Amino acid sequence: MELGRAGWLLLLLLLPALAVAAPGEFDPYRVLGVGRSSSQADIKKAYKRLAREWHPDKNKDPGAEDKFIQISKAYEILSNEEKRANFDRYGDAGESQGFSQQQHRQFHRFHDGFYFDESFFHFPFNSERRDTSDEKYLLHFSHYINEIVPDSFKKPYLIKITSDWCFSCIHIEPVWKEVAQELEALGAGIGVVHAGYERRLAHHLGAHSTPTLLGLINGKITFFHNAVIRENLRQFVENLLPGNLVEKITDKNYIRFLSHWRKDNKPHVLLFDHMPVVPLLYKLTAFAYRDYLSFGYVYVGLRGTEELSSQYNINVYTPTMMIFKEHIDRPADVVQAREMKKQLIDDFLSQNKFLMVARLTSQRLFQELCPVKKSHRQRKHCVVLLTEEGEKFDKAYEAFLTFAVANTKDTLRFVHIYSDRQREFADTVLMNEEKYHGRSAVVILERRNNAGKIAYKALEEAWQGSKEDSFILLDLLDQLRTDPSILSSETVVADLNDELAPMFLIRWFYSTVDYISDWWDSLFHSNWREMMPLLSLLFSALFILFGTVIVQAFSDSSDTRDAPPSGKEETAAKTEKNDTSFSKESNRIPKKSFVEVTELTDINYTSNLVRLRPGHMNIVLILSNSTKTPLLQKFALEVYMFTGSSSLHFSFLSLDKHREWLEYLLEFAQDAAPIPNQYDKHFLERDYTGYVLALNGHKKYFCLFKPHRSGDEGRTLGLCEDYDALQHAEARGKSSCSPGSRSIKNKLHKLSFWMERLLEGSLQRFYIPSWPALD
Repeated sequence: MELGRAGWLLLLLLLPALAVAAPGEFDPYRVLGVGRSSSQADIKKAYKRLAREWHPDKNKDPGAEDKFIQISKAYEILSNEEKRANFDRYGDAGESQGFSQQQHRQFHRFHDGFYFDESFFHFPFNSERRDTSDEKYLLHFSHYINEIVPDSFKKPYLIKITSDWCFSCIHIEPVWKEVAQELEALGAGIGVVHAGYERRLAHHLGAHSTPTLLGLINGKITFFHNAVIRENLRQFVENLLPGNLVEKITDKNYIRFLSHWRKDNKPHVLLFDHMPVVPLLYKLTAFAYRDYLSFGYVYVGLRGTEELSSQYNINVYTPTMMIFKEHIDRPADVVQAREMKKQLIDDFLSQNKFLMVARLTSQRLFQELCPVKKSHRQRKHCVVLLTEEGEKFDKAYEAFLTFAVANTKDTLRFVHIYSDRQREFADTVLMNEEKYHGRSAVVILERRNNAGKIAYKALEEAWQGSKEDSFILLDLLDQLRTDPSILSSETVVADLNDELAPMFLIRWFYSTVDYISDWWDSLFHSNWREMMPLLSLLFSALFILFGTVIVQAFSDSSDTRDAPPSGKEETAAKTEKNDTSFSKESNRIPKKSFVEVTELTDINYTSNLVRLRPGHMNIVLILSNSTKTPLLQKFALEVYMFTGSSSLHFSFLSLDKHREWLEYLLEFAQDAAPIPNQYDKHFLERDYTGYVLALNGHKKYFCLFKPHRSGDEGRTLGLCEDYDALQHAEARGKSSCSPGSRSIKNKLHKLSFWMERLLEGSLQRFYIPSWPALD
């Protein structure tokens, strides 16, 4: 112990000596080769020269890496005025003055001799040294949910999950920075999630390691699994987009493509370029405007596009974008540029999102084309042509289109509606007037609020497309410009039907395909943590399936064994299969050769009735000790054919023990039992043997079977009190009590028919507020 203390003391004494014996003090001026009075420009110039000379990638000298680290360390000190002042004053750039200056210098000489200072390595391992280029892309959970996910329906997002102390994140940083800038310029979204600060968002995205790259489109997440290089990342973002965004156009199909404007209710865009594949910029643009425009691509260098290029006078050396509306022989607008930039394309397309006379096919389109008035200066009126499909109405539509092209203004929007598809809207604004039936009509309207309130005025006569009709409409629009009060009628219209919405089966099919593709992708690419919920579900299903089969097998094998239930409260009555008139829909084939009947007691009352599973019923026979045997035998015969149903349970209740419970229950049945009073002397003598109750414990109701009573029932009941004597008499061939036994059994004579009606649901039900206690 003493030797150990002496060793530690010797080490502490030698520590300053080791520091002095360490290599010479680190001098940043000497490393950079500048004087103490050098300016910042001289220091920076010297650093750049030495950094290029000693960079490890260019200088193969074994000591180049250490030399480069010293150069970087020296420049970090001298480029910071505070650290430079500390070094000039104390011989060290540190800011802590907790020790004496001599001890501080000696400690750092020893420390720096082993190069443990983090700044030597220049790695962005903490938030102070993290690349600031990612800061503008940082995502937070609420920002992601409220803004990024809805925006992913307009453009795909490439998201990186990173963290501090991540060597792989540093390795991919140059590629990520280059691709992020390139894709953002093309119209893709970029996001960065710091897993250390946004753990909730990282967990929500399913990222369990860093770095992780993923794509987001239409609210759906797809993980990137390839090598992080520029080509792979571009291809990954391109693969996120749907494959049918842009159609390849040639001389053979351009007329068909442009003629679909009426069916699609959209303008059609053609891009002429000399690239053999569709540029990613154009695909991203097509995805952003897919709800408004249809896109086609013409590769002008391909044989089979000469006619198309010649007809529209295309310059094959300059990318050209044309937009076509109602007239396919001439474009509605054209833009040409040697380099198609995103901003230029957005400005061009945003001004041509709708046809000249667009058809109102949904409420969303109605709200966009005819916005609600926000102020007097922002008034926008809609001129609506109510027409129908067919050649009969083509003339009226063409005349309205010609009028709209000649009178286009910022405050006017010309649209049309098919009255047969938007019948409720047409009936509201035309008020079912006979003069408009089977003819076109024109209505000028202004939306007043989002609840459907509009102010409108309809032309007095039907629209036939004549010059007189055009003059009348033009005069009305001129009056509207100076006097908005001519829209004298007001009403509330219902939301328009979505005419282009896909059918339910198609939506279901697409959802199924997406689910299967997601499952297939996760099966091959997800890690074990991501696969655990799916594997757990799969194994649970297999366990339940095989467990049920095994239990059923053992149950069936045990049921086939003949074990007489003597000495138990449960009574089993074996029967033979008879020809019955029961309907096959009401009965199931019995699985057992006997009927299992359990006595209902306060021990099993809760499980057999109060907490009975939904859909299950307990069939309860009411008997007394004196009538137990004959009633149970008859009961088993009557209900045997119904024992194949797993939802039916059979029990019996002792009238001698639980008369009060039964009488309380029967009070809820109409005329089933009289209400007792103090003057009713014979009430306690009332005979309920042979009653059968079908009890639904979950829904709290019961059905009642009243026994079939014969005329001599009262007499025969008194003759057969002792059933032991009865059985001995029957064994000797005597029949002194057999009439009484038969009379008791006759109480259940029509029970099987009552059971059929019970399964059919045609019996009267008596509901109760709650089940009374059996005791």
